[in-house]
Amino acid sequence: MLSFRHGLLLTLLHLHSISASPAESEPRSVLGSAITRANVAYVDPKSEGGSMLTIVNGTYPAGLGEPLNVILSAESDSAVLVPSLFDGGYLNYMLSTFLANECLGAHMGSDQLANLGDGRGNVTQAAELRWDFGDPYIGSCQETFDGGLHLRYWVQNTTGAYFMAVSVEKSLNEGHDIVVNGYDRGRDDLVGNVTGSHVMSGNVTNQTSLSGQSSFGNYTYQTDVQYVSGLLQNSSDGINHYLTVEANGQPAIDGLVAVLTVKIVSRPASSGALSTIRRLSSALVSLPILIAIWSLV
Repeated sequence: MLSFRHGLLLTLLHLHSISASPAESEPRSVLGSAITRANVAYVDPKSEGGSMLTIVNGTYPAGLGEPLNVILSAESDSAVLVPSLFDGGYLNYMLSTFLANECLGAHMGSDQLANLGDGRGNVTQAAELRWDFGDPYIGSCQETFDGGLHLRYWVQNTTGAYFMAVSVEKSLNEGHDIVVNGYDRGRDDLVGNVTGSHVMSGNVTNQTSLSGQSSFGNYTYQTDVQYVSGLLQNSSDGINHYLTVEANGQPAIDGLVAVLTVKIVSRPASSGALSTIRRLSSALVSLPILIAIWSLV
């Protein structure tokens, strides 16, 4: 059963999604452009003093991290390598896999850091995306409460590749712990969504390759996936939540990373496709009101 506070917030968000008017401003990049500086798909962070595990503060024992288990290759279309909702950018691509920005743009989770071996040292995540339950406007609010697929991402400065820590988490009441086999399952759920496939964790190997399409905002993406070994270990060593993620005597992660190469194969014929993005932007208008009401409950 929903708590009163949970139900009130979802009701207010639903009412806003009905009444919100389109934003008037012209489309613009949300986070700027990622510039590809090396003509390679990605560079293994470990080869340059980095790590394929994130840095999570306050773990017990100290020093645990979460696997960077999905990489968006820098050999993808340049438009997809821009962290934007517009022009088929990365955030629009993520909406095609039902992952959206956090609830009304408000960051409600703890930050993690990563060192991608690109000369910048430990860098805070660019953003956190949450499962939107089929509603790109406010669906991520439900994930905040109920849990589900989510990811954090970083952009490798030397290549422009995106490194993602993907997992399936428990509800807010359960402290957003990771579900059993939640790292491998999160990776494979994302791969399944972008390729239109059913990917069973435990059945993939470093020979597994998949290909398929996903769409959002009148953009259609072709995603070619290759699972690769050697970047992560088949182990529980250093993995956050390892005690609860391990399943049937198997390590917390299988050591495989899914590398995505994405091409835009269809684009909108006119600017009419921007209406969805404008509605997404307009949802931010109600955030101060919701926070004020929340504080009174």
